[in-house]
Amino acid sequence: MLFFIRQCVATSRATLLSLPRRLAISLSMVGSIMLVVCVLCGFLAMAQGFENALKSAGSSQIAVILGGGTNSEANSDLSADTVRNIMALSGDIGVLRDKAGIPILSREIITPVQYREEGTTAGDMLALRGMGPSGPSLRDGISLSAGRLFTPGSREIMVGDQLAATYPGFAIGNKLQLGPVIWTVVGHISAHGSVFESEIWGDLDAVRAAFDRPGAIQSLRLRLEVPQDQALSKLQTAVADLSPTPLTIVTEAALYADQAAGTTRLIRLFGWPIALLMAVGASAGALNTMMSSLTDRTVEIATFRALGFNRISAFLATWLEAVLLAILGVALGLGASWLVFNGWQASTLGANNARMAFELVVNDEVIVKAGLVGLLIGAIGGALPALAAARLPITAALRARG
Repeated sequence: MLFFIRQCVATSRATLLSLPRRLAISLSMVGSIMLVVCVLCGFLAMAQGFENALKSAGSSQIAVILGGGTNSEANSDLSADTVRNIMALSGDIGVLRDKAGIPILSREIITPVQYREEGTTAGDMLALRGMGPSGPSLRDGISLSAGRLFTPGSREIMVGDQLAATYPGFAIGNKLQLGPVIWTVVGHISAHGSVFESEIWGDLDAVRAAFDRPGAIQSLRLRLEVPQDQALSKLQTAVADLSPTPLTIVTEAALYADQAAGTTRLIRLFGWPIALLMAVGASAGALNTMMSSLTDRTVEIATFRALGFNRISAFLATWLEAVLLAILGVALGLGASWLVFNGWQASTLGANNARMAFELVVNDEVIVKAGLVGLLIGAIGGALPALAAARLPITAALRARG
């Protein structure tokens, strides 16, 4: 066994010392693997960032009621009668109540609005959410990073930190036009990068009046009692027959997780085929690189075989070269991806047909998946040349010299 290990060490050492002779083609293999890793990391980081932005916004302690049997606030509609019936419910329905015994809730609507910075011609669609006075307190993980809360009944708005960082016009104290009226920015919201930082919040009645939507309500938010699972079941049972149209009653966490699933699947659906197609090309490149390496080392390998070295040592030495080059490509690709993509600001069309900002995330899951693909390219691309090296006849050295 010790003799076999020494043979493997000797052949591997000779292979690595001969790498400078094949520097250019070896670097091409490293570069192709690095490119595949970077592309895959980019797509996976985008999907992970989008998913985090939505999932981190949801709380399992908050229930959301939507009308019309939909799971999208933009498509939901709750009648005034339904809302009054819910507010009038007595007994244990699984939600917290105020001192008057009325369920603590926030009536809300969300509408896309076009915003254009001064001096620009193109505008972006942003999400303006009208909410009741309890709205901000019915969001977990939210804090004021600057300014104050909007005053009920006024045309004052609060904006998320990501919007404030993207658009200078959302500075506190600024007046700007959203829709037909002028609004005053009074606060900035910190939500740890969640989807709430891509929203504009204002008073429900002011938003409804500004967009001529009297009495419109799209969603209700209520804080559940503990334990949440039992409380949610109680609420679902209590409101099941209060509306002529189906009601959707889910936790806020489940609502945003469901919205995140579709888009993240779409991103991965595009990302994986592109990355795998590139991986096939990189594997072909790795195969070509290692075959060139085998041609360059024909005399060397045959000489080792003539000295009594076994075939396995020739296989391992050739395969090790491919794996080490793949490791180098993976390391460079992951390093470049982390520097470029991690924390990079991106935006897309969100669930409410408005711009949603999020940060790309290169986390452990992204690193492992992209790294394994890169390593597989080297391992697969180097396997066939390694087999050819193991089967190389001893007479190849004499023919090469001749």
